Amino acid sequence: MASSCTKENDNTEVAKLDIMEIPVGFPSIVHPQGNEYSQERWDLGKKLFYDPILSRDGMVSCASCHDPALSFADNQVVSLGSDGLLGTRNAPSLANVAYHPYYTREGGIPTLEMQILVPIQEHNEFNNNIVVIADTLSKNSEYVQMAQLAYNQEPNAFVITRALSQFERSLISGQSAYDLEMNYELEGSMSESAIRGMRLFESERTNCSTCHSGFNFTNYSFENNGLYDDYPDNGRERLTQAPSDRARFKVPSLRNVALTSPYMHDGSMASLSEVIEHYNTGGKVHQNKSELIKPLNLSPEEKSDLLAFLDALTDHKFVNNKNLDNE
Repeated sequence: MASSCTKENDNTEVAKLDIMEIPVGFPSIVHPQGNEYSQERWDLGKKLFYDPILSRDGMVSCASCHDPALSFADNQVVSLGSDGLLGTRNAPSLANVAYHPYYTREGGIPTLEMQILVPIQEHNEFNNNIVVIADTLSKNSEYVQMAQLAYNQEPNAFVITRALSQFERSLISGQSAYDLEMNYELEGSMSESAIRGMRLFESERTNCSTCHSGFNFTNYSFENNGLYDDYPDNGRERLTQAPSDRARFKVPSLRNVALTSPYMHDGSMASLSEVIEHYNTGGKVHQNKSELIKPLNLSPEEKSDLLAFLDALTDHKFVNNKNLDNE
């Protein structure tokens, strides 16, 4: 799809960037057999993503917890679900979910298509049933027509999960100041402070890049970072039943992290400064805490440099891409 731009009322140009454009240094996206990319499938997925018809009370959509302006995350500690119920974990960003090897914070869901079912059936989220949703959509002539064009089927469970995952795979973010600087696309994109922060981030002193590694700034491992000495949420242990997995959570991507506050699996930290100070102190004592988490003794300037680097991971083109908005 060719890129274009539109004019807002204040006469500023707002980009409508290409769909499925792969940034420099990113691998190709693998689409599962039977759910290969097409414009019709993407259009249907986008419509479903913004439609509260998926929730039991008709008030909550995927976008309610995954705001495009916030890198498809939320700015609440936990999100509000159907019937006004509060969620149990902080909503993560959906940027680059196409590259994740598994889903949920304990990693129990192997595909994006299967993950779609989690918020649908969760009591504190959509509190609905995919069969009921399919029946509702089958009575909507627009959805029937779009489903036929996209998958040559009625809007059934297969179509709903595939179309939504099709849209979510297009949420590709890789054009931050960091990317422009590292790919020699625009010299001077990063400030001197951000460059110092990057070097500190990548150093053996902090070990940040051991877990937050690769093009997506995560190795997708499961770690305990010493947030508490006693966790109300058992994390990956819920899945494996292994005490060695107690309070371990999937390492999140840091892309657009300056936009995705509050932080941690439970949204317990309001700012990146608070997050940096947590790691600076070495965290709480826990039997499963990563050996990489230790006191850093950072100076005020070093903390400021780390903040500048994390801010340089913000992809403004992504969060302002009008193709991804609810138009």
